[in-house]
Amino acid sequence: MDTNPLDNASPGHGPVVALFVTCLADLLRPSVAFNSIKLLEQTGCRVVVPLQQTCCGQPAYNSGDYESIIPLAKQLIAALEPADYVVIPSGSCAGMICHHYPQLLDGDWRDRALQVAAKTFEITSFLSDILPIKRGHRAAIKLPSVTYHDSCAGLRELGIKEQPRQLLQELCDTELSELPQTEVCCGFGGTFCAKMPEISAKMVHDKVHSAQTTGATILAGGDLGCLLNIAGRARREGVDLEVRHITELLCGDLDGPAIGEGE
Repeated sequence: MDTNPLDNASPGHGPVVALFVTCLADLLRPSVAFNSIKLLEQTGCRVVVPLQQTCCGQPAYNSGDYESIIPLAKQLIAALEPADYVVIPSGSCAGMICHHYPQLLDGDWRDRALQVAAKTFEITSFLSDILPIKRGHRAAIKLPSVTYHDSCAGLRELGIKEQPRQLLQELCDTELSELPQTEVCCGFGGTFCAKMPEISAKMVHDKVHSAQTTGATILAGGDLGCLLNIAGRARREGVDLEVRHITELLCGDLDGPAIGEGE
């Protein structure tokens, strides 16, 4: 994608979508990226994964190290801007690019950041609001009972609430068993869990046991940070709860181990 976003894009005639994979998906849950590509291609999009992408800089940003993020932001903006859209399977990374990059940069780079922000979407928002996936692309598997965790960044920064629920209903024919206090944070919060471990542990303990009360077999969500946090706590407490990213459910990709299970 150095000169032309079409060079490595998948075949098709639709708009070019740059997939921002995220660090956690790349290192810990590649299935999220592969399923994101599959879903986007089902809409007719031509998908490209820019090789120049790096971390969005959110950990440093949360720690107040703004200066170190600026070169990362510029590199990422340059890699993403040739595409028609940017799609991210993470509300927190999407929020970073959409809301915080324009605040960090100035001059021409701020203008470029705003242009990228305007075409950047979290994946369930894109598949619901921008280029809706067709109902004919149903997941090939019938899901057991599911509950859904709304991540703070997706919910509060991007207004993502109904989109994942709508997709689960339309593509998986699944009605959710809603979490009590579903909009309460799971305690991950990026660096918050490292800075305030005791408070974070209590919050995720409450979230896990809130999920238990729903009777759901699967807890789904759109942010791997939250899901890793919840899955880790469930496993340590011996709670039988399958934790998965929503892209896996929408593709019917349940053959592999859930988050926090297996190798």
